[in-house]
Amino acid sequence: MNAKQINPKKSSPQQPAQPAEIAREFGPFPGADCIHGVTYDGQQVWAAVGPKLLAVDPASGDIRRTLECPGDAGTAFDGKHLYQIVETRIDKIDPATGEVLSSIPAPGKGRDSGMAWAEGSLWVGQHRDRRIHQIDPATGAIVRTIESNRFVTGVTWVEGQLWHGTWEGDESDIRRIDPDSGAVLERLDMPTGVGVSGLESDGANLFFCGGGPSGKIRVVRRPKA
Repeated sequence: MNAKQINPKKSSPQQPAQPAEIAREFGPFPGADCIHGVTYDGQQVWAAVGPKLLAVDPASGDIRRTLECPGDAGTAFDGKHLYQIVETRIDKIDPATGEVLSSIPAPGKGRDSGMAWAEGSLWVGQHRDRRIHQIDPATGAIVRTIESNRFVTGVTWVEGQLWHGTWEGDESDIRRIDPDSGAVLERLDMPTGVGVSGLESDGANLFFCGGGPSGKIRVVRRPKA
């Protein structure tokens, strides 16, 4: 099956933007110099911090558990397993034990950023390539590709909406894009100097945002439709 390429509408008018509403933030955490990927399992936020994965209470910001699993980019949860980008591969992890059950090649071969689970697929961001790949979680094969007009960091789906983080220089935002055309539909601008590395939805009205080298996780409100 040939991968489908989807290009954004470069000539589309500037889309409405509003300031991101940061509800709260957690961290930095002991021994965690950088937040890479983030995901949510319905009870706790998982954060990849380099040599390990942290499970964080989304209400208090307390660390509940630690898994000795490396991770330098996106993290995802399929309802049962964690998926973690580690250099050029994606590990499938048992969250109860930290055991790596299987691994597949990462599509960017080390240039990968955020990751999400939706519709039975993994969706993997490519930072400087400005792309999001939908991939087969069993093989790593690329099913289709959506192009963005900004660097892609974290990726998440919520209620049929595809959102991704951007981060270029001191400017960062969270944007909703059309999954068919790649056109930007909505933007939430982060304060100057506040970046988004990982991105995940709580399935309702909140985003969990990795803060990169700040070592923080920030909670941002998703606007109502």
